[in-house]
Amino acid sequence: MKKQFLPAALIAAVMLGATAAAPKGDPTVMTINGKDISQSEFEYLYKKNNLQQENPQPLDEYVDMFVTYKLKVADAEAAGIDTTASFIKEFDGYCADVMTPHLVDTIVRERLVNEAWGRMQTLREVSHIMLPIGRNASEREANRQRLDSIRTAILNGADFGEMAKKFSADRSALRNGGSMGFIASGRYPYPFEKAAYNTPIGSISEVVDDTPYGWHIIKPTAEKPHPGLVSASHILKMTQGLSPEEMAVKKAQIDSIYELLNNGAAFEILAMKESDDPGSAQKGGSLGKFGPGMMVPEFEQQAYALPEGAISKPFQTPFGYHIVRVDKHMPLGTLKDNRSQILGAMARDNRINMPREARITEMQQKWGFSLNQDGLGKVRKSMEGTANAKEAFDAVDGTVIVGNLPAGGTITAADVLGAIADNVRENGRDPFGAFERQAKASLEDATVRYARGEFAKEDPEFRNLINEYRDGILLFEISNRKVWDRSNKDTDALKACFEANRAKYTWDRPRFKGCVVLASSDSVAAAAKAFLETGTVQRDSLVKTLTDRFGRDIKVERVLTGKGDNKIVDEIAFGGAKAEPVGKWTAWFPYDWKVIDTPEEASDVKAAVSSDLQQQLEAEWVKELRSKYKVKLNKKALKKLSDEKK
Repeated sequence: MKKQFLPAALIAAVMLGATAAAPKGDPTVMTINGKDISQSEFEYLYKKNNLQQENPQPLDEYVDMFVTYKLKVADAEAAGIDTTASFIKEFDGYCADVMTPHLVDTIVRERLVNEAWGRMQTLREVSHIMLPIGRNASEREANRQRLDSIRTAILNGADFGEMAKKFSADRSALRNGGSMGFIASGRYPYPFEKAAYNTPIGSISEVVDDTPYGWHIIKPTAEKPHPGLVSASHILKMTQGLSPEEMAVKKAQIDSIYELLNNGAAFEILAMKESDDPGSAQKGGSLGKFGPGMMVPEFEQQAYALPEGAISKPFQTPFGYHIVRVDKHMPLGTLKDNRSQILGAMARDNRINMPREARITEMQQKWGFSLNQDGLGKVRKSMEGTANAKEAFDAVDGTVIVGNLPAGGTITAADVLGAIADNVRENGRDPFGAFERQAKASLEDATVRYARGEFAKEDPEFRNLINEYRDGILLFEISNRKVWDRSNKDTDALKACFEANRAKYTWDRPRFKGCVVLASSDSVAAAAKAFLETGTVQRDSLVKTLTDRFGRDIKVERVLTGKGDNKIVDEIAFGGAKAEPVGKWTAWFPYDWKVIDTPEEASDVKAAVSSDLQQQLEAEWVKELRSKYKVKLNKKALKKLSDEKK
């Protein structure tokens, strides 16, 4: 998928959201390279720093460390790191997480939760007729109209069940006349559930859309109270895909198990030994608790009909032969008890997105974000009559405005086309539908980005949090460029640091330095040793040359280690006992090696040299920053703040 566009008109707003100015009443405590630092931001980071310290740091001592931190951020900004694609992607991802709670209409969410809880109190018996959604806009509309005609015929006296058998795309309608039995809230897509519960008993719903399965009309026929929950265990003999003869064997097995149970055998032990359901078998057959609609009807009927502790006779479901034991009947419980289940159901049918959609709509209306209907009409007209998706998209004039943003900003057709997935461009069956959906998504993206800046203006905690993360990304990248990367990879700098400090790099004992050649047998080791003694192998190509010649029977390790650290090296270089084989490596010999008392080069003590070089580079960098950028402290404000902290 192509990266979703960022309208040029909103880049300024995005960056405003990252570094929003503090409101009036929030004094400036210092200015770094022309950028004011507010007291709230300084205090926020000071408090956070002290939470991580065993002994709280005095404020006046913290100031110097804070200034250095902000100078490094300024250096990162001067290097343009804050404008790179990688920075924007990482920062956007973090902000999206931080903004999540701000983009939810809690009133709408709680209304949906309470609505679901109300529906959970009853089960509804429903029948339905379904037609496919359709592959494109014209086909979808045709199917919708067709279903509307079927509905009209039923209202005029046609039998619902017979119409279901004749027209429904749900294959089960041929045997059940469209009946779905009793359904429970949270088990079906939200539009379907809404129609099933809101349509009066005996009436026919309007045509229901927006489900993954198709268009529906629904007829509720009865209602009953929710029967509560059941905790049950079972033993299963699977019959799916078996021949009649094989099914007969399974039936005999389940009957035998039932007889054993009647004779006092333990249900849990038989379940573990005999059940074909591996998930429940390892738990003694336990299925945990479940409610209506969570099991196939045949199983559910048995579980709810039996009293606690009772064991059913063998019965059949589409999965096979079962014996069920009811462990406990439980009431539905309270809203608090079922809240997580309700939210889970909302997530499954995308109802969870409705509070977000409501909040986004609210913000769009408040700030003036809208789709440009004239522009969308031009795009639709431009796409009409084209033979395929590619031609349809190619036909669009990229300059057409399809979205209106605050302060005269716009979203063009080119912006939207740049965000549409390549597979949709080439193979999409509904080009304008894809375009319109992406236009809406692009408008939403722009709204959220703008909101980031507005939230930062209004909420100091939000502003300080995202500023901290923004600066953290910049600090990491500039420190990597200036210090960390060089201290690990700049061989010339490492060499110079080693030579300048050679006297401090010492060892407590001699080191073996060289190669150890490991072989899978004595004969391979002898052959490899003889081959190396020819003197034709270059040091830099040792590993490749031996691997090419001996394959997986040889392994070369470059080693720098002291006495007592490696048993093979101890045997080779320090007069140690014969080492034991390591895996398949039963033979070995040294190559191009020596014993050294002190480090010879930077690579011999790279970690120590790298650490020293890092400190050196850090000190040089900070010195450079202090002379490069202007720092102005508001000593009066800092003094007042320091006095308050004492």
